[in-house]
Amino acid sequence: MTTTVENNASANSGRTPVDGPALWPAQAQAPQVVGRQLVIERGEGSYVVTRDGQRLFDGTAGLWHANIGHSRPELAQAAYDQMMQLETYHTFARFTNDKAEALSEKLAEVSPILDPKIILNSGGSDAIDVACKLARRHWQREGRPTKQVILSREFAYHGLHAYGTSIAGLEFNREGYGTESLVPETARISFNDPEQVRRTVEEIGPENIAAIVTEPVQGTGGVNPPTEGYLETIQELCRDNDILLILDEVITGFGRVGTMFASERYGLQPDLVTFAKGVTSGYAPLGGIFVSPRIWEPFYEDSPDTPIFRHGSTYAGHATAAAVAIKHLEILQDENLVERVREFEPAFDAALEDLAARNDDVVEVRYAGLLGGVTLRESVAVDKVCDRMIDKGFISRPLRGNTLQVSPPFIVTEQELNAFLAAMDEAIGEEAAS
Repeated sequence: MTTTVENNASANSGRTPVDGPALWPAQAQAPQVVGRQLVIERGEGSYVVTRDGQRLFDGTAGLWHANIGHSRPELAQAAYDQMMQLETYHTFARFTNDKAEALSEKLAEVSPILDPKIILNSGGSDAIDVACKLARRHWQREGRPTKQVILSREFAYHGLHAYGTSIAGLEFNREGYGTESLVPETARISFNDPEQVRRTVEEIGPENIAAIVTEPVQGTGGVNPPTEGYLETIQELCRDNDILLILDEVITGFGRVGTMFASERYGLQPDLVTFAKGVTSGYAPLGGIFVSPRIWEPFYEDSPDTPIFRHGSTYAGHATAAAVAIKHLEILQDENLVERVREFEPAFDAALEDLAARNDDVVEVRYAGLLGGVTLRESVAVDKVCDRMIDKGFISRPLRGNTLQVSPPFIVTEQELNAFLAAMDEAIGEEAAS
């Protein structure tokens, strides 16, 4: 009998897999990172500490989420207290739990949508899947079955569940699954040209479009704030053509751009808003969507024919995650952290502009709130710059377009920001000269 090992060896055509830990690395070519991974064991405010004791300034707030900093004891206590009372209970049919209800009421108070209903789940990718499903379900219920296409922007990132993969504007996240779009009926629009967006809507036909999904400020796509008139044009097209506007505020929500939601900063009135990361600052996996009355009211009518939105998951409204989120929202308010971002923004902008002015290898800097991107000349390898920065004690990440991510926790000091950007300046120069 042929053994599994022999079968694997045959399948690999004599190639030997790299050895490494059992954990599959995310978003990476495994041989390029196995043996080089940094194992983070502790966090301290704006810093994390590796297994071998290296202290690193977290210039990206993890994956854009560690807004209030790492290892806050108040949140650990909130989780402990809740688990000692009730770890969780599901929210299916007649059942719910007190913390899911309490969190939803608090979220409704700060919602960018007036009088919303809130669907809770486990994160941003979950939220995008729910929002896209609900958009199509809305038009089916309305008796307009041709409205199925979901439009999203070039360079967009909306997580990596089925819908997030399908509407990604980063082509490498959509490739390799056997079809052009994992979920059919999706298409991309220009990331910055409102007139091209108009043409795409006309070509596909508004009668076929269910929704347009957009990040107010693109994150993974290179930190792209909206060009003048862009978001306003999208909102106008949605209103004039009966297309739902879905805002992905997984990164921008809960203060990252200096307002509670970017919807407020840019004067938008969306139909659905997705959120995650900043709702707990990463202390518990939690996300969800705000649903406008236009969408939720038909599902609440007191009638035997009222439709059901067939969605739910075991951990939707997880009681411990909700308790952590409630405490986190209290910290945001009590410490005026959203206002702090707004007040810190001019210094943040000036520091990035100063970096661009003094380093000829910086092509452009872009920013909004505490969300920044530093684009380098193509000849300077951005991933190598990130490696050099780690050696210096600072974390950045490579983004699309040879761009470095700058998104520190809200508690960052001006001194820490300047040290971070000085290390970036130095690392860019070293890599350019190598």
